[in-house]
Amino acid sequence: MTDRIRTRFLVIGSGVAGLHTAWRASEHGPVMVLTKRTLFDSATAYAQGGIAAALGAGDSPDLHRADTLAAGAALCDAEAVQVLVQEGPARVRELQAAGARFDLDPDGDFKLGKEAAHSRHRIVHAHGDQTGAEVARALVAKVRESAAVTVQETARVLDLLLVEDEDGVHCAGVRASLAGRPVEIVADATVLATGGCGQIFRYTTNPQVATGDGFAIAHRAGAKLGDMEFVQFHPTALDTPENPLALVSEAVRGEGAVLLNARGQRFMPRRHRLAELAPRDVVAREIFREQQAHGQVFLDATHMGARFAERFPGIDQLCRARGIDPSQEPMPVTPAAHYMMGGIVTDLAGRSSLPRLYAVGEVARTGVHGANRLASNSLLEGLVFAERVARDLAHTPLDLPAPPAADWSVPALDDRGAAQVAADEIRQLMWDHAAIARTASGLRRCIAALHHLGSRLAPGATEERNLLTTATLVAEAALLRKESRGGHFRSDFPKTRRKWQGKLITW
Repeated sequence: MTDRIRTRFLVIGSGVAGLHTAWRASEHGPVMVLTKRTLFDSATAYAQGGIAAALGAGDSPDLHRADTLAAGAALCDAEAVQVLVQEGPARVRELQAAGARFDLDPDGDFKLGKEAAHSRHRIVHAHGDQTGAEVARALVAKVRESAAVTVQETARVLDLLLVEDEDGVHCAGVRASLAGRPVEIVADATVLATGGCGQIFRYTTNPQVATGDGFAIAHRAGAKLGDMEFVQFHPTALDTPENPLALVSEAVRGEGAVLLNARGQRFMPRRHRLAELAPRDVVAREIFREQQAHGQVFLDATHMGARFAERFPGIDQLCRARGIDPSQEPMPVTPAAHYMMGGIVTDLAGRSSLPRLYAVGEVARTGVHGANRLASNSLLEGLVFAERVARDLAHTPLDLPAPPAADWSVPALDDRGAAQVAADEIRQLMWDHAAIARTASGLRRCIAALHHLGSRLAPGATEERNLLTTATLVAEAALLRKESRGGHFRSDFPKTRRKWQGKLITW
């Protein structure tokens, strides 16, 4: 028979949300953490900008709330936003107390930066531009020092285990492949913290593990998903031939860097009153427009000179490794898929519509981001809602029922090359038709081609099938929303329409 493991709590994913949930939930019972590669392999470690929280003089949760709601283009859940901004400062201080080494001023206070669409300096950084890596380091240390946490790396979740009783269908754990071995992991509560889906697009800043697995797994199990059309494209990824693309943080523009087109002309002041610090969706579209009209776009931070390497050591190193000296020459940049605002619909405790299944972090649709995420609210969301999930897990009944053990095998993938070709086709289709500028005709072509690709995928291409499922959900939602709002832009419906305000497209 297939191996079966039992645990109190099961956490899938090892970014800020998964690690924080595992650390805090371990106070209430045994926790097993599954991750596709290693504990450090997540989008969290890539995060440069920082964590937004109202910690400085002259700032307040109310001001942070107003900025978040404005960026969300009238689609935020106001109650969720209030939770985010009210509880955020305490979560950041707790993380500092747990060992995270944030940048401090000479008085020992947080050294706060400012980013696009924020009305105050409220961005907490670590080591300049390596905040995510420091957050991951601190949380991995807490997880590893807990005797109640078991970590299983190189684990591939295939599907959720479901059990049905007189009250309906419940989640009871997962079916997973551990080094190719079929294993059923039974849990009283399961937490999806699987991150985003940037890899469904040709150009992305997301790590290669961000293939949309959590969205697809939850969708197959019947959990409710929403806002899948709202993908945020970061305006300034380093324009080089690689996957993923290196990110040039928004904080660089916060320090005065300007965007230039191929003619060396600055164009953002003519497009928006906030120029380079306009909301991300605006800046991404304007860069895309300039690329189509004139070719390459550059980010010029040469006014900083040698100070660039001091303020942004990670970005400086990334650029120099690719033959670019930011202190002396503009950096070539391009928009790239960066963050998913939608996902598994949850309540304020992280509970999904499927009992005993939670979602937290980028895979969750908490409602805090609406149609467009405010810069540096993502790490904050992971911390705030992971804490809420962990507290709610404490109330989970013990030894809940699971389905009878079944004998099954992990489907073999005989042709890895064919699966990779299919994945590349999905990414190109989505970039061409469902990325920064969308139309009904392009989306319909994209959806039809995705369905055709699905018929060609071998049973063993489990990651590619998740990629396909998530891509289809994004394209279908984009087709249904006949307006432009936040990260979703329809060139055939370029205006925001009042009748779509507050409407949530769900599955």
